[in-house]
Amino acid sequence: MAACIESVLAQTLVNWEMLIVDDCSTDNSAEIILSYVKKDTRIRFFQTNKPSGSPAIPRNIAIDNAKGHYFAFLDCDDLWLPRKLEEQYSYAEANNYLFVYSNYEKITSEGIRNERVITVKSQAKYSDILKSCEIPCLTAFLHRSCVGKLRFVPAPKEDYVFWLLILKQSIVAYNTNTTLALYRDSLASRSSDKVAMLKNQWKIVRHLERVNFFYSLYCMAIYSLKGLRKYIR
Repeated sequence: MAACIESVLAQTLVNWEMLIVDDCSTDNSAEIILSYVKKDTRIRFFQTNKPSGSPAIPRNIAIDNAKGHYFAFLDCDDLWLPRKLEEQYSYAEANNYLFVYSNYEKITSEGIRNERVITVKSQAKYSDILKSCEIPCLTAFLHRSCVGKLRFVPAPKEDYVFWLLILKQSIVAYNTNTTLALYRDSLASRSSDKVAMLKNQWKIVRHLERVNFFYSLYCMAIYSLKGLRKYIR
């Protein structure tokens, strides 16, 4: 938690607010957060009334209470590189983009960097992410206007569903084509249930998005191939 907060404090862009939502943690996370709140007025602290069981609820609390023009998301295990916010803000403003993202680097569970950069597509449309989600949540940077009343849905792949809702509005997301965040690659994430992931992807594409059966199969084939490539990197 402390390293995550420090990575935001280290941003070269200083005009930001950090909304931290504690989802009824049972460790000393709340104490760590409060120690930072006392030192920096840009940090605001919220807590859920009960464990939500999904990142969607804490993120929605943050969105509902945010005052800024842009939203960005960071889970407590991950880190931003110092120029993350400045580069994305400048890129979005210069090009009048509502939604930008970037490449990221995988680090070990101990935080060791080993140059495992994951390069994602230069842009993402709704039709693109039906086949594969090319927008890492820790790199997303969205203007308030494209979020509007949309919120994360408490379901598997909640960030992916949120991107679909946004891009369905004929919005295109653009990659800064730079590496701006560090994703902690734990053993647990690597050994997660791949069958369950495939089932969830099918439910989203076929049933939630109501894509026709044969195109859904095509999307799933592309998704599986890209997932395999991502897993072995």
